[in-house]
Amino acid sequence: MDAIKACIFDLDGVIVDTAVYHYKAWKRLANSLGFDFTEEQNEKLKGVSRARSLELILQWGGITKTAAEQEELATLKNTWYVEMISRMTPAEILPGAKEFLQACRTAGIKTALGSASKNSTMILEKINMASYFDAVIDGNKVTKPKPDPEVFLKGAEEVGVAPANCVVFEDAIAGVEAAVAGGMKSVGIGSPDVLGMANLVVKGLNEMSLEKLYNL
Repeated sequence: MDAIKACIFDLDGVIVDTAVYHYKAWKRLANSLGFDFTEEQNEKLKGVSRARSLELILQWGGITKTAAEQEELATLKNTWYVEMISRMTPAEILPGAKEFLQACRTAGIKTALGSASKNSTMILEKINMASYFDAVIDGNKVTKPKPDPEVFLKGAEEVGVAPANCVVFEDAIAGVEAAVAGGMKSVGIGSPDVLGMANLVVKGLNEMSLEKLYNL
């Protein structure tokens, strides 16, 4: 059995839930273009890059835009999103996240963030959790979206731990697939029906313990 020496966490849906802000910003954009955007559609954008999300939303709305126009729209959506997350507070940390990260660090396990979000650093600062991570790999440091394992492999590299000794915590199928592709163990945060390929599935980090971690 490979000893667990590092935990790599996705941000959205694992440490905090910023999905509501993404939803509000995308909905505002869709409405400004003359169509609606539903919560069900928003679920399909989990773990998907901003550019690809916009492509899907425009398809759903039956709207065609040039590459330059798409870039403008994506920037506009992000401006609205950043306005909302800039008001985040530590009260928005998901149950058990801070406690489990602290337990890992106390046990000498390296911790890294592996997120597609380009706003990860700002969010961590707003919720006072930047100091809980030895490395932060986000959308500013990677070019390939999940399920490509780039974000997690870079996280492992930055904390100096081999992929086989890493565990990834993810709430999206693409993230769990990325962990598997990177040769890492994974813990799914959410439903076993959706994240069944993970080594373990829990509802949240409040259900995690070092014992469960070591038994993966």
